[in-house]
Amino acid sequence: MCSASVSMYDRSYVKLDGQLRNIHYENDIHYTLQMCEWLLKLVGVWPLVNSHTRSKLQQVLSIVLMSTCFSSILFIVLPSFHYIFFVEKNTDMKVKLIGPFSFCFSSVIKYCYLGTKGHFFKRCIQHVRKDWKTVHDPNYRTIMLKYATVSRKLITVCASFLYSGVLLFHTVMQFLSKEKNAENNTFRPLAYPGYDSFLDTQSSPTYEIMFSVHCFTGMIMCSITMLAYSLAATFVTHICGQIQIQIARLHDLVESKLRKDLEPDLLSVIVHDHAEILRFSRNVEEALREVFFAQIIEATMNMCLLEYYCIMAWRNNDVVTVMTCATLLISFTFNVFIFCYVGEILSEQCRQIGEYSYKIRWYNLPAKNACDLILLISVSQYPPKLTAGKIIELSLDTFSSVTKTSLVYLNLLQTLTDW
Repeated sequence: MCSASVSMYDRSYVKLDGQLRNIHYENDIHYTLQMCEWLLKLVGVWPLVNSHTRSKLQQVLSIVLMSTCFSSILFIVLPSFHYIFFVEKNTDMKVKLIGPFSFCFSSVIKYCYLGTKGHFFKRCIQHVRKDWKTVHDPNYRTIMLKYATVSRKLITVCASFLYSGVLLFHTVMQFLSKEKNAENNTFRPLAYPGYDSFLDTQSSPTYEIMFSVHCFTGMIMCSITMLAYSLAATFVTHICGQIQIQIARLHDLVESKLRKDLEPDLLSVIVHDHAEILRFSRNVEEALREVFFAQIIEATMNMCLLEYYCIMAWRNNDVVTVMTCATLLISFTFNVFIFCYVGEILSEQCRQIGEYSYKIRWYNLPAKNACDLILLISVSQYPPKLTAGKIIELSLDTFSSVTKTSLVYLNLLQTLTDW
């Protein structure tokens, strides 16, 4: 085999000469992790997952940011909980308030898990960095860049719907909704109730401060939710890129035999890297499974409530509320689809190793090498899976079940409120 191909496969060569094989690795890593890094820094979790953080100032800033974010969410959750379950007696109003409250409560849970799972995220990010540093063949780098671009596009679409929907809810909907204006034109609305018992929220500057805090907290909760999506999309698409590289190597395995320059250690390198991919997949699942579970439960509930809000607003001819709730409904539906889609594509891509091990012209390989492919075929029969709390397997079937369940809950909710 030509020397370029040998160095392409031999990862130990990279370690021995102490040189990085991908001279563009810094730009590639930045391109892959840029959106995750933005969100991690915004919610103060970046120093917990970045092994290169050594500055005391960054660590102190992280603590301040995490304390601010957590306190601002609790500032909404605690008064809203008291108001919904102990003060408000009207059933319709309770239903209307439970949706925003569930989003806030779920954000607290996800934020706690994201903070406590920092060492798992650090391990996953280090693995991504290592893969970018050691990739040498330009064709393989192109494959990785292709899947990095896919993850960025998925994150961008998710963010555009979620941020716009939450921003509309906290600002435009509060002032232009017919329901808000029908009660009292002098009343200045807030997105979350429960402060009247200890604050005069209608006076200035109290109202302006509360309104700003609610908008700020809404963006923080969006960022927490988007952080889970971005991590899942980035890690899974990176795994898909690595799988495609192994498939390309399997094809090269046969071509090298036809050229009579078969490298004895080539198959062992493929098996080794495949084992690394499976280990990375397990780390990703272990890091995100609790967040996945919280997100699936939240999405099922909120999809049901948003469908109900849209129906009620449509009956009242409230165009602003319909547009806001429809945007949020599309956002939650699309984001759950992304979670389930990345789970489906992870399992499907890992199965392809076994399929391509058989599809290649293995009969042109030496008998020993051909028999060794049985190992890859056997392992690929049990592909890694993303799960929500080790209870729900994330797949397109799960997305279908979540959608159907939200419609069932919608019918139940309409029956209860009408009754």
